[in-house]
Amino acid sequence: MLVLAATPIGNLGDATRRLVDALSTATVVAAEDTRVAQRLLAGLRIDNRPRLISLNDHNERERIAEVLALAAQQDVLLVSDAGMPTVSDPGYRLVAAAVEAGIAVTVLPGASAVPTALAVSGLPTDRFAFEGFPPRRGGERRALLRDLAREPRTLVFFESPQRLADFLADVVTEFGADRRLAVCRELTKLHEEVLRGTAAELAAWAEGGVRGEIVVVIAGAQPVSVSSADGVAQVIALVASGSRLRDASAEVADATGLSRRELYEAALKERPSR
Repeated sequence: MLVLAATPIGNLGDATRRLVDALSTATVVAAEDTRVAQRLLAGLRIDNRPRLISLNDHNERERIAEVLALAAQQDVLLVSDAGMPTVSDPGYRLVAAAVEAGIAVTVLPGASAVPTALAVSGLPTDRFAFEGFPPRRGGERRALLRDLAREPRTLVFFESPQRLADFLADVVTEFGADRRLAVCRELTKLHEEVLRGTAAELAAWAEGGVRGEIVVVIAGAQPVSVSSADGVAQVIALVASGSRLRDASAEVADATGLSRRELYEAALKERPSR
C-alpha cells in the first residue's frame, strides 16, 4: 500500500511513535527531498537505510508509475520535507493515481502547520478555509484576496518571508486595515513567534523584514447588515452598469447574505421595463 506519513514541522520531538516505527522498517521511502529524509532518519536515530526515491513538484508525474509499481508489491512510505504530504506539498497526483489503480492508501497522522497555526492564532476555529500559497504576482494576489474579502470563514495562508510584507499590504488594501490576523513564524521551533493584531499593524511590522517559515491566519469577514430594499437597489445599480440580472443578484447575495432568488425576483419586478 501507499502510506502517507506526516513528519515534524520543526521540533523532532513531535514525531509520532507510528512514524518512527514506519521509518525503522520501511524498505522504500518516496521523499520530497531525499537529503531532508536522510537528516530525519539521522535526527530520529533510526539505523534503517530504506531505498529513497525523490518525488517532488518537478518530477512527480514521471515517478508515479515507478512508485505505484513498488506499492503494488510492498508498502511505500511517502513523506514531505515537513508536515502532511499533499497539503501544499507533493503527493496529490500520486494518491489520485493510486486510488485509480486500486492500490490501498493509508495515513500516519501527525504534525501540520495549518491546524497548529489556526489553534494558536486566537481567531475563530469553528470554520476555516486553507488557501495555501497566494499567487506571487501582485495583480493575481490582489484579485484572489478581492474574491475572498467577504468570506466569513477564517482563512489560512502559507507565505514566504520575502513576500510577506507585500502580501500583508495587499490584505490591508482588499480586506481593510482593521481586519484581525495572526502571523505565525517558525512554529514548534526554537524561535517560534506568533504576532496578533490588525492587518495594518502587522503589515507595518513586516516591512522591517521577516525570517523563517510563515503561516498567516486571517479572521473571516463580519456579516454585512443590509436590508432587502438596499440589496435590491444594489442589484438594479449593477444591472444598470451592464451586469446581467442573474449575475448581479448572485454578487449581491454573496456580499450580503440575502437570498439570491428573492433579490432576483424583486429586482425583476422593480427594474425599469425596456
